[in-house]
Parts: sequence; C-alpha cells; structure tokens
Amino acid sequence: MSLLCYNRGCGQRFDPENNTEGSCTYHPGVPVFHDALKGWSCCKRRTTDFSDFLSIVGCTKGFHNSEKPPEPVKPEVKTTSERKELAELKPRFQEHIIQAPKPLETIKRPSPDEPMTNLQLKVSASLKQALDKLKLSSENEGRRSDEIKIGTACKNAGCSKTYEGPHSTEEVCIYHSGVPIFHEGMKYWSCCKRKTSDFNTFLAQEGCTRGAHVWTKKDAGTKVVPCRHDWHQTGGEVTVSVYAKNSVPDLSYVEANSTMGEKEFHRSVKLWGVIDVKRSYVNMTATKIELTMRKAEPLLWASLELPVSNTQPKQESSDQ
Repeated sequence: MSLLCYNRGCGQRFDPENNTEGSCTYHPGVPVFHDALKGWSCCKRRTTDFSDFLSIVGCTKGFHNSEKPPEPVKPEVKTTSERKELAELKPRFQEHIIQAPKPLETIKRPSPDEPMTNLQLKVSASLKQALDKLKLSSENEGRRSDEIKIGTACKNAGCSKTYEGPHSTEEVCIYHSGVPIFHEGMKYWSCCKRKTSDFNTFLAQEGCTRGAHVWTKKDAGTKVVPCRHDWHQTGGEVTVSVYAKNSVPDLSYVEANSTMGEKEFHRSVKLWGVIDVKRSYVNMTATKIELTMRKAEPLLWASLELPVSNTQPKQESSDQ
C-alpha cells in the first residue's frame, strides 16, 4: 500500500516498508515571498515565476512523512455586538488626538512709510583684529612719496598696464568703471554686463571705458563708494551681503522697517517681501557685512527688491 508524502517539495507516494533515510528529498523550511521573488527559507535560490518555484528541488534528504500537517488556525470572527463590547472595554487613555496645524494666513503688506528701526550689529572677532592692525599701521606709517616706482600697476579695474616711465602716463587706459558682480554662478561688471561663468574669462574681459591711468590712489578721506553686494534666501531668512572690507562699526548702521532696507553705501531697497525687524540683525566681518532679515512669512522671494509699478491710467480716445 502506497502512502502520500507530506514533506514540502516532495509530494510523492512511497512504500512504508521501503522508506529509508535518503528516500525523500524535501525543503525543511517555509516558503518565502518577498519583492516578487519566491523561494524557500532553507535554500538561497529565488525565482519570479511561480511554476519555477514549485519545481525547485529539495535541499535536504530524509524519510518520507505520511502525517498530514495540521491546518492553520483560522482567526475567530467577532460579531458586530462583540466588537462593540471590546471597543468599550479598551482604556480611553490610549487614544491620541492630533490637531493639524492652522494654515498660514496671508500677511497684509505694511506701509513703506512706517518708522525705521536700527538693526542689531554683531561685530566678529576677525573684524576687531583687522581694525587693530590697521590702527597700528597707520600710526607707524610716514609720509608717502609722490614718486611712482617702475613696475607699478594701474589701479583702474580691468587694466593690466604697468608704469614703465613718464611715457606710460600719456597712454590711454582701457578699464571698467563699474564694480564686479557675482550672482548665481555668473560673473560680470556692472558697467558692461558681459556675463560669463568662467572666472579667467571674466578677468580677461577688456574694459569698456577709456581714460587716464591711475598709478596711485590718493586717500580723499571718507566718501561714499559703490560696494559689490549679493543676496540669498532660506525658508525663513533673507541675507544681503555687502562686500565692504574692514568696515568701521562705529560709523556703520542699517535702518529698516518691515518693507524697506538701507545699507551703508546709501542704497535704499524696497524689499520684495515683509520682514520681522525685531528678529533681523547685521553681522560685520573683516571682509563683508551680512544683513540677515527674518521673513515675516515663509514664502520664496522672486527677487530682493520689489519691482516698480509702471501702471498708469490709460487715456481712451474715440474716433468720431
């Protein structure tokens, strides 16, 4: 009388009298289905086809097994009334109520005529050290000689000529009258705006202005000069960098209200968005001044300045 073997992966009929230790080839593990792959936990072979999975040869030899495995226990189905009773027995303190955050309300743009407030100044240690060195060097520096040394480079931006003698002064100087601007990977001069992403190409750009060479820079005292500046933003802040080297904290200030900003080089800016003046501040370093303005609402600014509106009432004319 032949019996059916219930070992996984075998399924053959066998004679109990001829059942030896190596008669059955089976899988002692369990089926594993994961990420469309099918296999057995006892061996490493995997396949995506179910027919191939069924034909995987067992990895273990042993006796045939005629005992039918027990059926899996089915979960007990609760009636509606029983489920309601169980729900009432659950402790109430395990319930967690999560309140969704309120949607952001649109902030009404304040008037640009509101009073200005001085922003907090934060002076870095590097700026203090640089100012101390400048103070010592100015005290030890004697009178400067008006004599121009051979090999002195022209001080005009973009000019690479050097002083070779009195005839060099008679040459025409070709230079850039503006300031360099670096923004979003592009480099150009404010006077001609020929943009490039390569720094060497930017340095090799020929000047757009003709004039006389400047071999010495005379100190004319305190004056207003154009400073290169840039800006960037995060979700909650807008930072304006003014590249003013060795700025003097005692003579520097930044005034702002919710929509207006003013920098040391006397440029007024009507800001694109609204800022929180009380949470804004100015960080002064040896190489630049960073104006960090806290956004009143976490919105992305399209630009630093609010564009000037050119809308004018149109005059309608009719032909009769």
